[in-house]
Amino acid sequence: MPTSRRGDGHPSPAAVSAVGLRKAYGDKTVLDGIDLHIPSGTVFALLGPNGAGKTTAVKILSTLISADGGQARVAGHDLAASPDGVRAAIGVTGQFSAVDGLITGEENMLLMADLHHLPKREGRRVAADLLERFDLVDAAKKPAQSYSGGMKRRLDIAMTLVGNPRIIFLDEPTTGLDPRSRHNMWQIIRELVTGGVTVFLTTQYLEEADQLADRIAVLNDGRIAAEGTADELKRLVPGGHVRLRFSDPSAYRSATSALGAVTRDDEALALQIPSDGSQRELRSVLDRLDSAGIEADELTVHTPDLDDVFFALTGSAAALRSDQPKEDAR
Repeated sequence: MPTSRRGDGHPSPAAVSAVGLRKAYGDKTVLDGIDLHIPSGTVFALLGPNGAGKTTAVKILSTLISADGGQARVAGHDLAASPDGVRAAIGVTGQFSAVDGLITGEENMLLMADLHHLPKREGRRVAADLLERFDLVDAAKKPAQSYSGGMKRRLDIAMTLVGNPRIIFLDEPTTGLDPRSRHNMWQIIRELVTGGVTVFLTTQYLEEADQLADRIAVLNDGRIAAEGTADELKRLVPGGHVRLRFSDPSAYRSATSALGAVTRDDEALALQIPSDGSQRELRSVLDRLDSAGIEADELTVHTPDLDDVFFALTGSAAALRSDQPKEDAR
């Protein structure tokens, strides 16, 4: 992913950077020296099984707990030397809602405005704007305990935005939501990033990371097992291939000879060629067919999905969740 740049052409500082972050509880090492670099205005997803250290990383970077080793900067502030500067620049939405169910949605928002020391008139304006933005106006006067799960999560994020943070940590923000509410939350996250906010997201939903993240890091046993875009991570796992299907048996036989190392399916008149799914490899297959004057009736590219990546990197695909069945072709 290209480095974000300021208007003067110079690289802008990372929203979040960390080198060698470590954390242990007794003899249990939770984070074993992780490095992070997250450009401003992007979505970064930290994935991993339960107990991998995701929430611990968020707590350290949001100043809720201290690291045992390593260095980090958040919004240009050194985590150890300027924790107040970090807190002033960030918002945090944890796994468990900070919403007070005994008061109304509007009262929750005004309480946050008071905590941010906003003047009364400014606080009411900000609260009203955010309630409208998150489609909570009709429910604003109702006790928050009457809200659905999706409404509570929307209110939770709206409360986080009262202080106008430029970096938001979302720790498993859609856990427990139904698919419709989850997709609504995805749209909210996309809109935040469009507005220039940087989002640090932890999740166990594979599709969530695939849909939202500019870059993904896989955390396993306290270490970053791999990092990259979703497509780059998928290419780490063998099993990708191009499938060619023919209706003409003679074209099928000619393609078999022209392409060399292929897996044949004589009944379906289909060939399977190992491929990492890259444009370069796909062009190579097509060039070889063109040179031999052969045209396939159907071409599909099959790549490993994030399920396969997690199984390979963490040894337990079951430890992560996916909203939808795996697709054969990506």
